[in-house]
Amino acid sequence: MSNTLTPPAATTTPVARPSRWRQFYALTKPRVVQLIVFCAVIGMLLAVPGLPDWRLALAGTAGIWLVAAAAAAFNCLVEQHIDARMARTAWRPTAKGELTNTQTLLFSGALCAVGSAILYLLVNPLTMWLTFATFVGYAVIYTVVLKPLTPQNIVIGGASGAMPPVLGWAAMRGDVGPEALMLCLIIFLWTPPHFWALALYRVEDYRKAGLPMLPVTHGNEFTRLQVLLYTFVLFAATLLPFVFGMSGWIYLAAAVVLGAMFTGYAWKLWREYSDALARRTFLFSIYHLSLLFTALLVDHYLSPLL
Repeated sequence: MSNTLTPPAATTTPVARPSRWRQFYALTKPRVVQLIVFCAVIGMLLAVPGLPDWRLALAGTAGIWLVAAAAAAFNCLVEQHIDARMARTAWRPTAKGELTNTQTLLFSGALCAVGSAILYLLVNPLTMWLTFATFVGYAVIYTVVLKPLTPQNIVIGGASGAMPPVLGWAAMRGDVGPEALMLCLIIFLWTPPHFWALALYRVEDYRKAGLPMLPVTHGNEFTRLQVLLYTFVLFAATLLPFVFGMSGWIYLAAAVVLGAMFTGYAWKLWREYSDALARRTFLFSIYHLSLLFTALLVDHYLSPLL
């Protein structure tokens, strides 16, 4: 009889995977898409006096959301190996191998097809083509071509990210007016300081992933200067809706306060860097854009009553 004691079998608690639905939902980058849809809805509301046709607005919102979600899913597919090397994105289902390339591609294609059909049939062809062009700009031109090629990727690729208010405007009016282009310009100029603030405190992630983000290629100090300079130009651009009579004093007051605060963050970041300050600057940039567009909407409805 052996005296050797056999240790009990090791027990491990299996880590529960998220449901398949949650995995697909995560591919759509919900928080990013929410901001895109919010800006598109602002464009819809500003395009017409009073309240817009709710059926048209609902169809436009649904179509834009679906195509934006499709672009996000395609981005996850293309960047799955990069995502797996970055702490910020390693949790994504494609990076973890929870969804196959075929599943992700079919999901992205289905969202894009359904969203485009809604926009073409229930809104107007112009909105559909502009939204599809935005999909191509983000998912292909930015993700596949620009992002791994140049440190100016976020500047050039920001053009597609700046399109949501133009899409909303086109959905309501069937054209692209100068007011919509002003909103597009604001988001275009907002994108670099917003994204570079993130890249500053995530620089090692981008270096490890082999992406030529500005802090990787040109260093921390140069990037901080660019953030500051862009906030100056952005501040000036946010005044355009008031200058051209698109908005009134309510919006102007909000634009000045928010612009001064964003510039203040950028100034502090330039003078004395810390990861914590870069993170706060990034978070404030999100509030900056959301509150700026909210003020524009409030002004749109309240100014005629004053």
